[in-house]
Amino acid sequence: MAVHTMFSVISDFFPVLAAFYYYKRLDLVLKIAAAFFVVSALSDGLQTVFMYAGIGNSNPVIHIYIIASIFLFGAIYFHAFFNPLTKKAVVLCSAIAVIIVLFNIFFNGGLLEYPSISNTVLSLLLILFSLLYFYQLLNRQEFIHIEKQALFWINASVLFYYSVTIFLFMLYKKLSIEQIGQYYIINSITNIIANILFTITLLCKPQKTT
Repeated sequence: MAVHTMFSVISDFFPVLAAFYYYKRLDLVLKIAAAFFVVSALSDGLQTVFMYAGIGNSNPVIHIYIIASIFLFGAIYFHAFFNPLTKKAVVLCSAIAVIIVLFNIFFNGGLLEYPSISNTVLSLLLILFSLLYFYQLLNRQEFIHIEKQALFWINASVLFYYSVTIFLFMLYKKLSIEQIGQYYIINSITNIIANILFTITLLCKPQKTT
């Protein structure tokens, strides 16, 4: 395993440990986020175990991770948005994304095929949600310190990670093995930074608005 990949996998457990430590003070949204952190750590951890065990194809794990991510982030943003129409849009877009992912599993390659399209769909979905949430923050009527808001850090992590890696997911099947190894350094570094931001999320205490 490359050093950058090892550190990337280790970093997945930073927000998980923080979530367990601060679990009693987490609200509903942060508990859903904590569930995502666990899913993400398990996904990367299982892929690492598969690699060391000589199991050549861990793509089924990635498919399951994508579906779980759609449901969990759909729930996070459903609770994060105030506007009822935006909430309905989150449900609709998430449902469409799940349908596309399932279609790709059953009719476009199966579980053993790398889910390039599904990963791209997940990235587009979460980039859209994160931009809409930033728009909501900018249009809040009351004064808040956004840097003290846990959802701000979750959103920043989501936008950062998926905006950077979406091109890797889109081009994955067109890259050679050597190119994939080179480009995945970007994924590893991006994942480490995102996990640090996710960990900061759980250090934020609830802030009263004025």
